[in-house]
Amino acid sequence: MEGRRFVAVGGHRLEYEIIPARHAVAPTLVFVHQGLGSVSMWRDAPRRLAARTGCAALVYSRLGYGWSDPAPEPRPPDFMLQEGRVVLPALLAALGRDDIVPVGHSDGGTIALAYLAAGHPARGAILAAPHVMDEAITHRAIARQSAEWPESALRRRLVRHHRDADAMFRSWADVWLSPAFRGWTIAPLLPQVTVPLLAIQGDADTHGTMRQVDTIAERAAGPVELAKLERCGHDPFRDRPDEVMDRCVRFLARLGVTPM
Repeated sequence: MEGRRFVAVGGHRLEYEIIPARHAVAPTLVFVHQGLGSVSMWRDAPRRLAARTGCAALVYSRLGYGWSDPAPEPRPPDFMLQEGRVVLPALLAALGRDDIVPVGHSDGGTIALAYLAAGHPARGAILAAPHVMDEAITHRAIARQSAEWPESALRRRLVRHHRDADAMFRSWADVWLSPAFRGWTIAPLLPQVTVPLLAIQGDADTHGTMRQVDTIAERAAGPVELAKLERCGHDPFRDRPDEVMDRCVRFLARLGVTPM
């Protein structure tokens, strides 16, 4: 684990990376990863967006992901709410970051919304393929991934990014496929989100439909900009990197972040 950085949060070690700001008064972009993500799985997105905006970027792996400490088992159905309400604020306090813009992907987008709905501070947030409700398409995709997991190309790819990819995957898939998760939604919390949002959704996403971002636009109290991308799957930062970067830079400029 040479070269990796860790911070203690709630008695556990979380892997993290900080890209320094180039603007003295720029906020920190806090990258909150997807359900199978980690620091390294963001690839070059944090550095690209930090370079174009002058912002600092904080990238971290949640418990059970990347090289962070293992997560307690089993994962509770409200794990994303707890991450947003408790763990993310504690991480920011530990690292001294209070002027932020969360950048959440998939489950990370949900966690960012939970953070905002709890009244924690941010200038705004960028949400890529966020989940605000359980959909049949999500259940089908995760059930297929779960059945194929032991011999899958997905597993072969993820073992490079996680201390224990099998434990990570099973913990995540089991809670999403559990009976307790049927009908799950955070839509009632959205009126408590008052800051500007950029919500990005691809039309070829196998894990969610446009209902996710449309619900955010309908119910959030603050202004919501929708970016509905054609020929884009569940990872807009991978599938449409240049367009997503351009949209993020323009959105951040509206929050007072001057592009470099």
